[in-house]
Amino acid sequence: MTRETRPFLVLETGRPVPSMRRHGRFPHWIRTAAGLSRGEVHEVDVQAGEAPPSHRGYAGVLVTGSGAMVSDREPWSERTADWLRDAAHDGAEVFGICYGHQLVAHALGGEVGDNPRGLEVGTVALDLHPQAADDPLFTGLPERIHAQATHQQSVLALPEGATVLAASALDDCHAFRWGESVWGVQFHPEFSAGHMRGYVEARRERLAAAGRDPDRIHGAVRAAPDARRVLRRFVRRARRRGGVHRLGWPTVAPRRGYTT
Repeated sequence: MTRETRPFLVLETGRPVPSMRRHGRFPHWIRTAAGLSRGEVHEVDVQAGEAPPSHRGYAGVLVTGSGAMVSDREPWSERTADWLRDAAHDGAEVFGICYGHQLVAHALGGEVGDNPRGLEVGTVALDLHPQAADDPLFTGLPERIHAQATHQQSVLALPEGATVLAASALDDCHAFRWGESVWGVQFHPEFSAGHMRGYVEARRERLAAAGRDPDRIHGAVRAAPDARRVLRRFVRRARRRGGVHRLGWPTVAPRRGYTT
């Protein structure tokens, strides 16, 4: 099997809200948005206790969103964090989305907790930091892009050596890169405008309780092609690199029960 034909490993950390499950599960949404065929992904339901195989047989690793909270440190989540830490240090190509973004940050030594600015839901404007201009996934994008978001927790402190790439009005770390091959994005590049509207409806009561206007947020939902472009760039880059171990990165022993 060549680098270009290796599948992607998708770590499933949760399910969509009940009203949106008729559209499939998160791995399906991500696969479709990334332009991958069914045979190009291998899904592992880590929330249900499934253990990921070694990352070395895959082009890259994609970590889904979830309704769980990283700060709860549930056993399945902590085991997955151990696996992600070892895989990242071993040179894996990793892309975490929402919960996955937070879990990757936690795994590498960052801090995750409730966003002090509250719930963020809807199509949000992201301001790219100057460092994004040289980032493989963000280079060439406008200084301000739009993305779909729905989250209560955020990355409050980055892992050592990580670089913030984008921020919103409510979250100072909407995207980061660690090293040469690990990214986390708080936004959902796999969400269509339809997915986002469904989530706004599902969060209507919570938004109103937080003093937000659900109707205004729903009406402001728009397509976010630049956010999806970031996901597709990761896939193309991981295909080219093939998850090959990078010189200078330490290899660490896997944690018991999980292999990298």
